[in-house]
Amino acid sequence: MAEEDESQKTEDPTSKKLSKARSKGQAAISQEIKSWGIILAGAMGMILLAPGIMHDVSHIATKFIISPHAIAADFKHLRFVIAEVLLDLGIILWPFLLLLMVVALAGNVGQIGFMWATEKIKPDVSKISIVNGAKRLVSMRAIVEFLKGILKLIVVAIVAFGLAMPILHDLQVLPFFELTDSLNRIYIIAIRLMLGTVAVMTAVAILDFIYQKYAFTKQMKMSKQEVKDENKQSEGDPQIKARIRKLRVERAQQRMMAAVPEADVVVTNPTHYAVALKYDMQTMPAPKLVAKGVDSLAQRIREVAEDNDVPILENPPLARALYAAVELDDEIPPEHYKAVAEVIGYVMRLRGELRDEPQPLN
Repeated sequence: MAEEDESQKTEDPTSKKLSKARSKGQAAISQEIKSWGIILAGAMGMILLAPGIMHDVSHIATKFIISPHAIAADFKHLRFVIAEVLLDLGIILWPFLLLLMVVALAGNVGQIGFMWATEKIKPDVSKISIVNGAKRLVSMRAIVEFLKGILKLIVVAIVAFGLAMPILHDLQVLPFFELTDSLNRIYIIAIRLMLGTVAVMTAVAILDFIYQKYAFTKQMKMSKQEVKDENKQSEGDPQIKARIRKLRVERAQQRMMAAVPEADVVVTNPTHYAVALKYDMQTMPAPKLVAKGVDSLAQRIREVAEDNDVPILENPPLARALYAAVELDDEIPPEHYKAVAEVIGYVMRLRGELRDEPQPLN
């Protein structure tokens, strides 16, 4: 039954489902990217900071090697010595550790941005269920993660071994060098191993990032019925429908009012109805209605027309008839040609004259 349900999920997840999953802390994130970043930062940190760190560490070690008698034998004083050494090491290493912490955080933020999901910290009995835990252990995702971990370990071990073989001689002769020289040789060996590991982890991180994106998208896929139900739910919300209707009306009115300054004439009744007509004998077979409205909208049409010197004519029967019979941006129907022709002709005769008050068409 589960396989059948999965086979029905053929549709890409909607933005609503992805947003809901994100609010629960679910997102496509690759831990290998974070591991790669930490290892890369570690390698870069070693290259940039290690010489100074090695110098400070050798200075601390030399102090005790040269003057071993300065270390008290009793436990009470030994505790202070250990605390002093740890404090010195902390002061030396804190920039390096801070760098790793920042990179670890950036590894997550860089993939999914800042995400605060309270669902992740809420108590959930199902998380401690033995049955659910067993299901998670034997899930395909868990198996893939396990195999990926084993494969990564094998590859890194092979690369590390391949890099270590040529330098085994250097490791064998380390005891014969002075402390500073030994630390320098260890530093060089560590850099080689780190860079080799970074190269392997780069390939692993890229492959894992692609896989995590694929696996998450597959997990989020929806059936056709789920998409239909979600659309139905969204469109069925009275508040959403009202808001959509309001936006549509506002946009339509904005487009309509923008067309009024280009109109040739506005016909009114005179206060309750207003229709704006445009006609170009060269390009239009018939005049076109570019704006219409009643009451407050009619008043706005008249105001815009006055502000842009568009002639306003009072013809109540024609204004009401055109408002009822003609849709926005439609041509005037033949039954109104004669009345509209008289209006257009009248306007053409008046074109170029200033008109302070609208005049009725006799």
